[in-house]
Amino acid sequence: MQVSIYEAKTQFSKLVEAVERGEEVIVTRRNKPVVRLTPAAERPASRIGGLKGRKLKMGAGFDSAESSEQLADIFGVAKQ
Repeated sequence: MQVSIYEAKTQFSKLVEAVERGEEVIVTRRNKPVVRLTPAAERPASRIGGLKGRKLKMGAGFDSAESSEQLADIFGVAKQ
């Protein structure tokens, strides 16, 4: 399906529904294609235990007092 930019602005919700149904939507300017509406790629689901069996290396000083304070500041945790 081809639509003008004006039609795309006024009928955007309907065009999104069409894309969700599998239709291809091309937006044109002066009858020349400029944009193709496509479904967003789905992100793969994260896996619990995805690092199982892999070695995880922590940098030197990862558990230093300074690092702990920086993390506390980032996450808004009260310092003890």
